[in-house]
Amino acid sequence: MVPFAGYSMPVQYPAGLMAEHLHTRAAAGLFDVSHMGQLRLEGPDAAAALESLIPMDVQGLGVGKQRYGLLLNDTGGILDDLMFVNRGTDIFIVVNGACKAADIAHIQKKISHRCQVIAMPEMALLALQGPQAVNALTRLAPGVSQLVFMSGGTFTVAGCDCFITRSGYTGEDGFEISVPAAQALALARTLLEQPQVKPIGLGARNSLRLEAGLCLYGQDLDTGTTPVEAGLNWAIQKVRRTGGQRAGGFPGAATVLAQLDNPALLARQRVGLIALERVPVREHTALQTPSGQSVGEVTSGLLGPSIDQPIAMAYVQPTHAALGTRLNAIVRGKPVPMQVVPMPFVPTGYHRG
Repeated sequence: MVPFAGYSMPVQYPAGLMAEHLHTRAAAGLFDVSHMGQLRLEGPDAAAALESLIPMDVQGLGVGKQRYGLLLNDTGGILDDLMFVNRGTDIFIVVNGACKAADIAHIQKKISHRCQVIAMPEMALLALQGPQAVNALTRLAPGVSQLVFMSGGTFTVAGCDCFITRSGYTGEDGFEISVPAAQALALARTLLEQPQVKPIGLGARNSLRLEAGLCLYGQDLDTGTTPVEAGLNWAIQKVRRTGGQRAGGFPGAATVLAQLDNPALLARQRVGLIALERVPVREHTALQTPSGQSVGEVTSGLLGPSIDQPIAMAYVQPTHAALGTRLNAIVRGKPVPMQVVPMPFVPTGYHRG
């Protein structure tokens, strides 16, 4: 157990990180992610109000549909990344645990005059991830099999009142389950009774998301990084871009839209890397060209259990970001050859219907 975002959380269970990681890729892993922040926005202006804080299309999101979002500051830097769902009666939002107090305060300050901003500390959050997650959960709540990736609904699971989305942060098919904290332990025990399901800790949660090419806030994303630098252009819908019906109108719009329109403005961009030697390369490792020119830094890195190779994400100068580019990571003073590769590092298993 280790302290994390004000909570005591397991790094790994007795089986160990490697076994937990591979079990999630093959079957189903249960993560307690109740440290994440949950809140909801209520009122007729809620969608438009949220759009004033993020560069995503909220007003056009259908009922029961979910999107990835980015809370930005006035220079286009990322305050946090989040998930939001149109539940019909409200906009339900999940934010990162380490950022949740600041996020909720920021949202309340900016838009509480336009809609109700209601924190939900009474709710816990469980994530059931892996290719057999649907089999395990359908046994308890048959209707969940009808959900597709990035959609959600209300279900009763083993007598517990749940809002479930078919989503997660492992690259696998799976579900995130918002449940009253008073019911969470009973639900977790029932899920762990399913033959496909084992408990998974923070260590495997990190290795799974990195293999999936997914950013970790505080390492790969921060207040000095814009969505375009991070390669998250796909998350900004056309309606919010230059020429779109509701273009701009979010913090840092001038910077973000200029970078979208003219990538030559970027000083760096996020890339995936695979080491060509069996040497793990960790965050904050410097990157150089073969001739010794400094061009960037690793933000996340480890030995990818699924592919048995060292993998990393990094920010590098755009002139060195092309696929196939060779760079050296300087590990304990010695160069480790790496190559820029596409992400994700392993194929995703999302259920799109």
